[in-house]
Amino acid sequence: MPEIFKIDPEDEDSLKNRSKQIKETLRQGGVIAFPTDTFYALGADPFNERGVCKIFEIKSREADQPLLVLVASIAQVECLAVARSQEADQLMRECWPAPLTLILKAVPELPKRLTANTETIGVRLPKNDWTRRLIEVAGCPLTAPSANKSGEKNLRTADEVRRSLGDTIDLIIDAGPAPGGKVSTLLDTTVSPPVLIRQGAVTREKIESILKTECSPAS
Repeated sequence: MPEIFKIDPEDEDSLKNRSKQIKETLRQGGVIAFPTDTFYALGADPFNERGVCKIFEIKSREADQPLLVLVASIAQVECLAVARSQEADQLMRECWPAPLTLILKAVPELPKRLTANTETIGVRLPKNDWTRRLIEVAGCPLTAPSANKSGEKNLRTADEVRRSLGDTIDLIIDAGPAPGGKVSTLLDTTVSPPVLIRQGAVTREKIESILKTECSPAS
């Protein structure tokens, strides 16, 4: 069974005390499960191809489905994306942190498996402080597809993840239940006007009110 770290989300030291093991797991291409501002997710270093490939195996995920990535700050987006649009920068400033995933042009150093050869990357700054602290402790952005088999229900607790995925993952960080609710909204900002790929927790109306323009529907 995977190792389970019980973390008090209100106690910063309880997370920092595990930083060495978390960093080493990721460095070796391991996969961690952790709660986000929506559901539990599977985390790997997005620049570590071994870890990225392992997530596809764990989830039985199709190769044409890229992985989204979480960051701890807007500044951290710089290592993942290039040539951001004005719309992307405006949404980062005025909407993040929020369950809003922005599709951006990916840096060429990212594994093609991560981006599914799209040359783009979905990035989100999560709303909850604890997840952002975890990313800081990890020392790198973290992939964050849902911690489940593709097509199965999203999971809210560490115990659900353990029962569902078992030995396929290396480490579960149990910081209590994730809040659940709606999945993140997915918006493609590599085109203008942006295209709403998936409706989620952040509404179309809120996005359009920030951008002062209508989003295009996904084709």
